[in-house]
Amino acid sequence: MTTLFHRLTSPPFLRAQFQTLTRVGQTFFFIHLFWEHFYCVGAATGASMLPTINIAGDWIVISKLYSRGRGIGVGDMVSYVRPVDGPGMHVSKRIIGMPGDWVVVDPERRDEMIKVPPGHCWTTGDNLPFSNDSRHYGPVPLALIRGKVIARLKPMPKFFENGLKDVED
Repeated sequence: MTTLFHRLTSPPFLRAQFQTLTRVGQTFFFIHLFWEHFYCVGAATGASMLPTINIAGDWIVISKLYSRGRGIGVGDMVSYVRPVDGPGMHVSKRIIGMPGDWVVVDPERRDEMIKVPPGHCWTTGDNLPFSNDSRHYGPVPLALIRGKVIARLKPMPKFFENGLKDVED
């Protein structure tokens, strides 16, 4: 008569447990890899991107294929680490200027322009009166960009595209 201890320590049982743990580890590794290097989902709050993103309740999809400014352009909505708050504060804003572009610092006053320095971009929210953006803390280093906001999942799914079109001569 075999005891419970003998059954739990038998090679077939241990092999099955090891295979299960291996599969769980592989699954967590794949999820981590996907989340860190390809896509992530996060809640968006605040009035700075109205009407594109609601004040609360919207969930956005961020493509990390555009991290560190790869392949982004004027008009794209990006997520980045806010330069004045450190690594914990992520914001989503629209790119208004890329390196070498001249931008108006405050569109409401229209009295000062700045050239975006190399390796930086200029961002603003779609709702200027309620946005804390490059007008307050200056150009954003491209290295702080986490990715491009490509879609809204909730409440109504919508994919975002850069609505800017090239000017025809």
